[in-house]
Amino acid sequence: MRGLSVLSWILIICVCQVAVRSQYYSDTVPYQPRPVVVTNLHFYMHEFTGTTAVVLTQANITSNNTSVTFATLVAVNDPLRTGPEPDSELIGNVQGLSLLAGSNASSTQYIDFGFNTGKFNGSSLSVFSRGEAGLAVVGGRGQFAMATGTALFNPLLINATNVIIEFNVTVIHY
Repeated sequence: MRGLSVLSWILIICVCQVAVRSQYYSDTVPYQPRPVVVTNLHFYMHEFTGTTAVVLTQANITSNNTSVTFATLVAVNDPLRTGPEPDSELIGNVQGLSLLAGSNASSTQYIDFGFNTGKFNGSSLSVFSRGEAGLAVVGGRGQFAMATGTALFNPLLINATNVIIEFNVTVIHY
């Protein structure tokens, strides 16, 4: 038993010596950060109720006295255009989810602005925030990788079948 204990200690000491005497091989490369870029975007989201915005689920509440249904989950896939006119240039689309969770028409939204033409073709911006006057840009891909910023919106038209929202987005990216 004593021989086994001594052998165990010898093995432990040898392993420690190997770890101390060996070094991890790596080349150190100096960090050179890319310059910060601030981009201002201006576009319009065109939503057509029942076509590009669909209710996925809704709470079964019978005592709701407001015009906005509480606890409704809506999926959106809306076109992004350069202007408020329905025939203005198509530059991408908005996909995401909106949860109507307040009795005063407030919502929590996760949406992704995907661009498929022009300078930002293949890039997207991810937004996750409460539906107040400004939404938080929390990331992106393509040219907007690691993006932060704010998406301010202004509803131009809201009726039973159409919604047109103007977006002014300031993006900080690398």
